[in-house]
Amino acid sequence: MAFTHLHVHTEFSLLDGSNKIKEYVARVKELGMNSAAITDHGVMFGVIDFYKAAKAAGINPILGCEVYVAPNSRFDREAAHGEDRYYHLVLLAENNEGYQNLMKIVSKAFVEGFYYKPRVDLELLEKYHEGIIALSACLAGEVARYLARGMYEDAKIAALRYQDIFGKGNFFLELQDHGIPDQQLVNQQLMKLSQETGIELVATNDVHYTYADDAKAHDILLCIQTGKKLSDENRMRYEGGQYYVKSEEEM
Repeated sequence: MAFTHLHVHTEFSLLDGSNKIKEYVARVKELGMNSAAITDHGVMFGVIDFYKAAKAAGINPILGCEVYVAPNSRFDREAAHGEDRYYHLVLLAENNEGYQNLMKIVSKAFVEGFYYKPRVDLELLEKYHEGIIALSACLAGEVARYLARGMYEDAKIAALRYQDIFGKGNFFLELQDHGIPDQQLVNQQLMKLSQETGIELVATNDVHYTYADDAKAHDILLCIQTGKKLSDENRMRYEGGQYYVKSEEEM
């Protein structure tokens, strides 16, 4: 199998993911994949359950986390609003040292960096980068956010900074396509950025539920998270119904 899901939220991305670990592992097995990742938002609560379920199914478990990166220091409690309060970044443990370091990063994000979300900063990433592979994340990642705003040079600086932290070959630019117009723009720019910097590309699907027909139930879950009604027009949505565990052919 040539494809592995590397950006996956489970039920432990509370009120954001409805992808149950046992269902997820069973679906990956059914699709003929031999490895799969877990990258919940800011937490690692699900990694042990996932590890055991994956091992039992003969799937190689890749343990990770989608962390929140503070724009400056994790100790800042600035009054930045909206999407600039933090950036997303996917971290994957390459080996046992990476798993140990990932636990330290996530723990310190809660103990030292919590401000709306458990946040890390570049200092933490530099200190505990050994054994970790990083992906640039979704449209909420620093690189993608700059590209969506037409700030190509800032995106390039950010990408090279992450490559410096994790090492050449340990940082990847993440392509996603859920039918969102911004992604079309960002993906074109990411390919250009890859050619200019030599940073390789990886395709992910930002999984939040297991099957395509789980989209409606997941939308209800988002309403519970945000205190909204399904009928509310101005609310958080995952448009297009594409956030499920896709097959290699679909990807």
